[in-house]
Parts: sequence; C-alpha cells; structure tokens
Amino acid sequence: MSRAPVVRAIAAFAVVAISLLVALTIPPRLGLDLRGGTQIVLETRDSPTVKADAEATDRTLEVLRRRADALGVADAPLARSGERRIIVELPGVQDPAQAAEVIGRTAQLTFHPVVALADATTRAGAGERIIPDEDGARLVIGPAGLTGDGVGDARAGTDPQRGGGWYVTVDLRDGGRQAWAGLTGKAACHPVGDPKRRVAIVLDSKVIVSPQVNEDVACDVGLPGDSTQITGSFTAEEAQDLAVLIKGGSLPVPVEIVEQRTVGPTLGAAAITASAEAAVIGVLLTALFITVTYRLVGFLATIALACYALVSYAALVALGATLTLPGLAGFVLAIGMAVDANVLVFERAREEYAAVPKLRPALEKGFRNAWSAVADSNVTTLLAAGLLFFLASGPVRGFGVTLSIGVVASLVTAMVVTRVLAEWAVSRRPVAGRPALTGLSGIGRVRTWLNARTPDLMRHRTAYLVVTCVLVAAAVAGVAVRGLGLGVEFTGGRLVEYSTAVPMTADTARELVGGAGFPNATVQAAGTDISVRTGQLDADGLERIETALESRAGQITKERDELIGPSMGDELRRNALVALGVALAAQLAYLAFRFRWTFGLATVLALVADAAIVLGAFAWLGKPVDGVFLAAMLTVIGYSVNDKVVVFDRVRELWGRRPGAPFAEVTGAAILQTVPRTVNTGLGALFILGALTVLGGDSLADFAVALLIGIVTGTLSSALVAAPLAIVFERRSSAPPPRPGPGRAAGRREGSGAVV
Repeated sequence: MSRAPVVRAIAAFAVVAISLLVALTIPPRLGLDLRGGTQIVLETRDSPTVKADAEATDRTLEVLRRRADALGVADAPLARSGERRIIVELPGVQDPAQAAEVIGRTAQLTFHPVVALADATTRAGAGERIIPDEDGARLVIGPAGLTGDGVGDARAGTDPQRGGGWYVTVDLRDGGRQAWAGLTGKAACHPVGDPKRRVAIVLDSKVIVSPQVNEDVACDVGLPGDSTQITGSFTAEEAQDLAVLIKGGSLPVPVEIVEQRTVGPTLGAAAITASAEAAVIGVLLTALFITVTYRLVGFLATIALACYALVSYAALVALGATLTLPGLAGFVLAIGMAVDANVLVFERAREEYAAVPKLRPALEKGFRNAWSAVADSNVTTLLAAGLLFFLASGPVRGFGVTLSIGVVASLVTAMVVTRVLAEWAVSRRPVAGRPALTGLSGIGRVRTWLNARTPDLMRHRTAYLVVTCVLVAAAVAGVAVRGLGLGVEFTGGRLVEYSTAVPMTADTARELVGGAGFPNATVQAAGTDISVRTGQLDADGLERIETALESRAGQITKERDELIGPSMGDELRRNALVALGVALAAQLAYLAFRFRWTFGLATVLALVADAAIVLGAFAWLGKPVDGVFLAAMLTVIGYSVNDKVVVFDRVRELWGRRPGAPFAEVTGAAILQTVPRTVNTGLGALFILGALTVLGGDSLADFAVALLIGIVTGTLSSALVAAPLAIVFERRSSAPPPRPGPGRAAGRREGSGAVV
C-alpha cells in the first residue's frame, strides 16, 4: 500500500495544528486604516552639501525614530521605502498637523557668531549670511561654530523664580562642549552691548534666540560645563516641541511630506465589523452552495475552507504582515476564490467516474489530472498579486500580500487537506456502497442537456467578436464623454471625510466649503457623512473648511484625511499604468510558455477587453478610479486568466487526443466540458462579493462592484472572446497540434459535471 495518503494526512494535521497555535498566540498587526492613526510618507531631498541617497535616508530614519519616541508614540513603525522614502506610522495620533510639523521638520540646529548688525547696504562676506533675529533686526552671522551633532539631549523646563518662563536645557557632547566654549569665549572678548558679543542659535534657517554672553564669562575661556540653556518667550508647547527637535537631532538631509493618511478609530472599527459580517455571510453562502452541489465531498471541502481561512490568517500574523482594509477584503475574497481548486478537482473526478465508475480511483485521478490547471491558475493570480506588492503603495500593498498568501494557502488546503478528507470518506464502506452520496457519480440536468444537444458554440464566433467590439467602443465612449474620476492618489491633493452631528445636503456643504475659499472643491454628502476633495490644502485651509461646516452641522468628527503630494500622485498614476501593462505582458509570456503563442495572444486581447469594459463601466457610473480600483483591476485580470487557463488546458488535452478534428470543434467541446467549473467557481466568488457590496462600506463596495463586473465579463470572454480569437490565430500558425499526455487514452471523452 502506498505511503502517500499517510504522509498527506500527517502533513495536513501538522499544518492545521501549527496554524491554530500561531493564530491563538500571535495577535494580528492591524494597519492604521483599521485601528486609527496617522501615516506620513516623507521623501528626502538633496541639500547643498549632502546627496539624498540610501545611506543618508537611513540616517534620517534613525533621527525620525528618536523624534517619534519623544512624541510619546511607543514602538512607532518606521521603514525605508525605496532609496529616498520613509514611511512613518503613528498609531492613535489624530492630529496630523502637529505630528507632521515635529516629525518632518529638517531641524538643522546650528550656533553662529554674530558679526554685526546689517542694514540695507550691508553685504555678507565669505561664509557669512544675513538673517533676521527673533525681533526682526537683521544680523550678519558667521559660519556655524557648533551644530546639532554636538548636542546630546534637550528638555523643556520652567523656573518660578524667573516668572514661570519656559526654557530649554541643552546637554552637550564632548566635541560640542569644546566648540561651545570656544564660540562663547570669542564672543566674550567684545564689550557688553556690542552685537559681536551675541551668539545666534538658528533652527532651520530661523533665529530662535540670539542672546549676549554674560558679563562674568571670561574672554577666550567661554562657558564651561556640559549644558547650556536657551531662553526666550516660549510657551509650554513651543518649549516642548523645540526640545523634541533638538533631542532628535538634525536631519542629515531635508525631507518633504509626499503622502499623509489619517483614519479615525471609529471608522476602522466599523470597517472591521463590516468586513467580518461580509466574510461570515459570504462564507456561509459559499459553503451551502458547494455542499448542495457536491454533497459529501462538498461538505468536506467546506471543512477544508475553514482550515484554509485558519492557515491564511496564521501565515499573515506569523509573517508580521500588516492587515489593511483592502487586505482584509483580499482575505475575504480569497476564501471565495479558494473554492476554485476544489471545483476543478471535483469536476475532473466526475469525468473519471463516468469513464470508470470506482470512487477512490476516480478521486485520485481527479486530483492528479486537475493539478496542471490548478497550478497554472494559481501562478497567474500570483503574478497579479506580486505586481500589486511591488508597484502599489499604502494599504493596497496589503491586498497584494493577503492575496498572495491566500493563493498559496488555498493550494495547500485543496490539494492536501481536502484530498485527505475526501479520500478517507470515499474509502468508508457505507459511502462506497452509496456513490450518489458523494456527489461524484451524477452528471446533473444541465450537463445532461449539454451532452444531449452538444450545441456548436463556435458557429457564431464572428458575432461574439462584433458584440465585444461594440461593448469596448461603449466603454471608450464612457471614458471620453464622462471622463475618469481619478482618486486623490493619482491626481494629488487632499481628501477629508467627516461625520456630522446634523445631516446636511450636498448643496449646503458645497456652499459652505466654497465660502471658506475653496469654490472648486469636490464636495459629496450623504446624511451625516461629508467628503471634501480639493487640491493641495494646508492646515489653515483645512481649519477654515472645518469651521464653515461646524457653523451649520454642529460638532464634526474627522474620520479620514488623505494628503497626496503632486510628485507622489504622478508616480502612483505612472505605476498604475505600468502595473496594468506589465500584468498583461507577464500573462502573455507565461501563457505562451505554458501553452502556445496563439492561446497567449488570444487571452491577452480578451483581458484588454475585460479591463476596458470595467473601466468604462466605472466612467459611466461616476465611481472613483483609485488605488483600490487598481487592486480590483489586477484581481480581475488574475481571475479572468484563471478561467481562460482552464479552458485552454482542456482545449490542449482534447486536441492532443483528436489531432485530426477541426480546431473550432475541439474548442467548442472544451468550453462545454468546463462549464460546470466556470459557473460553480464564479458563483462561489459572487457570494462573497455580493456580501462585500452590501456590507463593506463605500470603498469596499466600489472594490466589490469592480470585481463583480470583471468576473462576469471575464467568465463570458473566455468562451466568447478568447476562444474565437484563438481559432483565428491558429489558422495563421504552422505549429502542429500538441501531443497527448502520458496515460491518456485516445478517443473522445465527454466528461461529466453538474451545476445547480
């Protein structure tokens, strides 16, 4: 007896047990869009003396980490992205203005000798510059005698004996002590009242204070000790912020905020609840459907789906992946897509049982012969998920991570867990004596009708292509007439969402925002929810908008705040186009390698039609085209390729066994044989997407709508676009038909399957 079933059973038990242990012991790492907080993306810039390369960015990252710690944000995640970008996450911080001010300031702290007072005719000498002091008077200052690198620590304090004024105590390092003594010693050589007796303390090219050196400081001796105090007209908040900046140190290079996202905690909690409800409802419907369709093996597949969800979740938390809102949607969606491998196996097992009515051999051959289509369909989905990870940004990358993990987990659970359970079940004597109970012995009414009628689907292939061209033309017209509502991610600007105490109409909100000085802002309102989208908006402009809205709506709560700089928007838009182009090219290359160039080219052209129709539908519906839409589009491409891979895999098999038959006849027969898989897999995903559309909120609803349109379009295009195009291209190909696979008998095989 073969040891393979025992090995598979042990492997399945080990995987599930380890996953359960990980899921119970490691908490998930939620993204800021689920737990609330602020994410800032900074980009380093070249300075006159330092180039903003990877090394300078790493040094900047360490300074920013110290600043985040000083802000009181424990374990704030900071990471370098690419060569020049730094991603800063501040959980729980709901005031992005203050966080960005303290985190992102360059803080080039320097101490300079004062050369003289300047007037309108004064010219700075070599190494000198003219700068206003704290009172507005113009000073000529010399080269820096001490920089922030010589500072060890800083803290704010107040002295009641001095009237309660705030000051900052600066602790100096070894090199800083000598430089400070030398700087103050030279200043002390000038008479009291002489501008040259002053020392200018400059932060980011602005004089904080320029005090005179005390009278008791000796010439050429300077201030001894390892600390000094900066005094001035500071408020408590100004003193604390200044201490944070000085303690954090100077950034090696300047930084610029190119992206900023803020999400309120209530919105994140609502998103988790909505996604959980959608997951439960969608999974229950999918489980019910697959159980009714495939009976006992379908019920066992639902148990494997539960194991799949456990394995996927455990893999996410074990890898430390951040679970974002799109990522959560990807996790839920992947559960529906995990049905695909099970359906492929069961449909193949039905075909094997129709040829030789023995349950265990039929099931084993089903797993073995379905492996090619399962592997190809998973590879194409991984290509799309990989592109999302490398070319997308922000939360959308989380979708790529969860989708990738979901694909691998579905492959493991379907080919190992489901196989162990199903083979064990069909080997039991009560089950073996009742093959109808398994769901593998019947062919179903739909398949019976198809086998009896054998409709010639390819007879009207020209009409299919004409209708497709009309739909694509309508989609292009929608883009031309209505335009694409590019999201703030692709255009740059600011998107702010509020919840109000009093409901407000869109016209009223638009009037208030226009009166605040932003007549061109895009304002939408639904009940107590208001969204404002405009160009680059600073903190003052945002405050004016909030004040205007509060005048009519009472108290308002900021739920979401996204700021995308122009350079970031251009890059994201360019990356989106690159991602779509690379996705199509990668699918073409893979399919041409695995099948034939004719199949690959037909598939890619059908994918272009699918993508155009989805894009046109969003244009006509006026829905936003943003990063979440990009995730949906790449998922549509992956799903559509899955379906076409299954069809062409069957075409290749039938053609190899019937090399003399007309290719159009072979293609039509292959489509009829794969109808059960196509319908059953599509319905499994549609249940999940329907739940997300109803329960997932605005952003996830748009994501689900794009996938609903894409899955329906992709499923139809497999039979009505890709297959007819393959027939056209095969007429121009001189390559011979593929050889039949080993162990496959010649002659036509009808196949079997069932649909509800």
